[in-house]
Amino acid sequence: MSFLQTPKFWYIKAGTSPSRLERWLAPFSCVYYFFYTLHQHSNTPYVSDIPVLCLGNLVTGGTGKTPAALAILEVIKDRELAKTPFFLSRGYGGAERGPLLVEATRHTSWDVGDEPLILCKHAPTVVSTDRAKGVKLAHEKGADLIIMDDGLQNPGIHKDIKLIVINGEMGFGNQKMLPAGPLRQPLTKGLENADGFILIGEDVRGLTGILPTDKPIIKANIKPQKGSVLPDKDLRYFAFAGLGYPEKFFSFLKNTINLNLVETLKFADHYPYTKNDLLTLDRKAKALDARLITTEKDFMRLPATENITVDVVNVEMAFENTDLLARLIESMIRKS
Repeated sequence: MSFLQTPKFWYIKAGTSPSRLERWLAPFSCVYYFFYTLHQHSNTPYVSDIPVLCLGNLVTGGTGKTPAALAILEVIKDRELAKTPFFLSRGYGGAERGPLLVEATRHTSWDVGDEPLILCKHAPTVVSTDRAKGVKLAHEKGADLIIMDDGLQNPGIHKDIKLIVINGEMGFGNQKMLPAGPLRQPLTKGLENADGFILIGEDVRGLTGILPTDKPIIKANIKPQKGSVLPDKDLRYFAFAGLGYPEKFFSFLKNTINLNLVETLKFADHYPYTKNDLLTLDRKAKALDARLITTEKDFMRLPATENITVDVVNVEMAFENTDLLARLIESMIRKS
């Protein structure tokens, strides 16, 4: 499993000349596309008896799929679109292949990954590297609707509705495929196959000029979770995060909740923190007279260490046009 940090040149601003490394990696993108195409035709998708809603992204790394999945769950519950919706996750970063039903009291991030541990607090969650087996287990356990957290590029299962989650700050980066850029699949094909888009935050990359005009765009924002205790704005903070694009978390802390960040440190996406990592972070924070702060997902991967305090920012997603999203999900359920 790789824990490399996201290359900076993937998210250079539009109009910037390609870096030497990007040009050097361009031929390898052709190799990636060849194997991606083979993978897409490797098997016949399993068609479930219950509707499958897939939340995915076209770029590697986090865009906000987990908060989006939780927000969609609330829409489904509020509108009574399903009685027993389940989450389905690959369980990235965990050792278990599944299929298994996640138990918060028994499983750790080392077992099932960080995201399923967050999801299972809100609805039954199945982890399975084989998505078809995961859907079958969820159905056996009583699920009448599946919300897939990631899996857009997985050919093993038919998705009744495909929603692409896009972070307005990240966009599609330099719009090149791996490894020359962050795209998991060709941009044009990915946009064509989507049923709708969830656009998070301000569109600073001109995405509305790229997205198809005949498909719904549901705008959303990340905000502190209702009822959560906000960090003290009078204190100094040392923020760290192991995300695909940690800059979005640091920007949220500085610009949305106005924290005084004196230092930031980026780790690779789903980075498995060690006791030594945490001790080093604590030592650096104390030298700066600052408190450590991180994401809920990162906190799930921290080892237990006495006398070290790490603040957590719990967030949630708010849709600007919930009715549009609800109609889209309802139409999917009627067709399935």
